[in-house]
Amino acid sequence: MSSRTIVLLGPQRLHPNLAAAVDACCAGGQIAAVTAGWQEREEEDQELRDHLGRKVVNLMLHRRGEEVFAEDRELFLAHRARQDELRELQRLYRLRLDYALAPARRLLRRRRGTPRLLISARASAIEAVRSLDREHLSVIRAVHRDYQRRVRPTRRPAVARHRRELQKILADCSAVAIAGGHVAVLLNRLRLFGLGRLIAGRTIFAWSAGAMALSERVVLFHDSPPQGAGNPEVLEAGLGLVRGLVLLPHARRRLRLGDAPRVALFARRFAPAVCLTLDEGAHLDGDGRRWQASDSVEQLVAGGGVEPFPGCGA
Repeated sequence: MSSRTIVLLGPQRLHPNLAAAVDACCAGGQIAAVTAGWQEREEEDQELRDHLGRKVVNLMLHRRGEEVFAEDRELFLAHRARQDELRELQRLYRLRLDYALAPARRLLRRRRGTPRLLISARASAIEAVRSLDREHLSVIRAVHRDYQRRVRPTRRPAVARHRRELQKILADCSAVAIAGGHVAVLLNRLRLFGLGRLIAGRTIFAWSAGAMALSERVVLFHDSPPQGAGNPEVLEAGLGLVRGLVLLPHARRRLRLGDAPRVALFARRFAPAVCLTLDEGAHLDGDGRRWQASDSVEQLVAGGGVEPFPGCGA
């Protein structure tokens, strides 16, 4: 197995298990923390420090980003233009997703008809959703590639200076802990400073949105939102340090896991990736491809239910 260790955890607010995970993996040393997803509350990390009971160095990526944008207006404008483009792409994708999901849902609930024809129709409808998701994710990745090629943010003096500071801090840390919060903001700051490369190969602990940011694609989900259609949607390309998993924090609160057709559609839509619940107490550890899981981690299955995740990988 790779020497890299990645530990993915459920939400830490009610039943924190981060300290136990850190103590099991790291004999000593300080921890680098990323709380950029908390945005303006980034510095309010005393509860995290108390929980870990060891020295924590907050990388302050959100604040660093604000400093960079204040210093480099050209970069700020390019960043804002990219975000505007991504938001428009998301709006257009949502419109198409509404129409793609409706027949798939109806067909999965349909019981009358010739079984052979019904199975074929369901597969075709689900493939239409999968195709839309693939196209959307491909366009998102193309937008990021174009931005990196044109702007080269990590080579700009303001970013490069902070990046050198981050490298020095990380050199003295035994692990990195990535908190949740606003997943899009978190990903923006991680990308701005090229942190994916800086932490690759290190021991990483991540929970909630922090875990989602490490995956290949970030999927937003809520079956009964206060407003909106409640359609699971591909929001972003993640850092790709965690492969083959779609991570679902707060799944039991946000998904109707007893609704077999909805669960089946979710599982089949993102296959062969495994859709995993990350609720309170959840613990996954591995190297990015191979995983061992606690009993509380469950996977959504194509038959329309959930079952304990047995782990995966050679």
